[in-house]
Amino acid sequence: MLEFLFSLDAIMALLTLTFLEIILGIDNIVFISIAANKLPEEQRGRITNIGLLLAMVQRIILLVFVSFLIGLKKPFYTIDTEVLHMGISWQAIILFFGGLFLIYKSTSEMREKIESPKHDEKEVKNKKIKTVTQAVIQILIIDFIFSIDSILTAVGMTNGLHPNHNYALVLMIIAVVISILIMIGFANPIRKFIDTHQSIQILAFAFLIMIGFMLITEAAHLSHTEILGKSVGAIPKGYLYFAIAFSLFVEFLNYRVQKKNK
Repeated sequence: MLEFLFSLDAIMALLTLTFLEIILGIDNIVFISIAANKLPEEQRGRITNIGLLLAMVQRIILLVFVSFLIGLKKPFYTIDTEVLHMGISWQAIILFFGGLFLIYKSTSEMREKIESPKHDEKEVKNKKIKTVTQAVIQILIIDFIFSIDSILTAVGMTNGLHPNHNYALVLMIIAVVISILIMIGFANPIRKFIDTHQSIQILAFAFLIMIGFMLITEAAHLSHTEILGKSVGAIPKGYLYFAIAFSLFVEFLNYRVQKKNK
């Protein structure tokens, strides 16, 4: 286990996943803050921390559940025609539809961030909250919605890193715990930085589109899919890490240039 956790692939996956989890958690922080701000001032800080801890618990539970389904690798149905050969398993179904969901969600979120960035915030603000119980219930719902793409991202970044899927599960849980603890400690500074540099969030959604496409190809590869006799190969994760690192480096250079010009 320790040998895997300290391997280069695992460290790269952990760093990339933690970064993406924090970026994806920004909206979660914003909506939790809006819900908490409807309560008396002395309760707001406590409810915000409770909301983030609930997000962590929900994500870990969902990770265990999704990881269990992905562990079901044995095909329960086989398609075998002249055009298409595929062994359908629960693993392939989760990865395929998870990839489609990430592509759809990231594309729609990217469009909404550009065209109407405050739309979702207005909807949350319009919902009435009078008690701590109501706030916690609303935060639970918000956490669940934001946990789905977070979990699918974690699966996409760690799937195939080790033959024992429990090792990948431990890595995903570590990334989730680290990202939530960072958000609890630096929620406001992180949120302000993203608000002033929204290109970072748009960039993260672009990464999710790449991860969604990778999940789809991974599902086809693990199903031993053949189209007209041609096998579908898996995309090496090193390409993904390089693309993310290069994009962030370019964004860092842009940030430095803009800061210097100001």
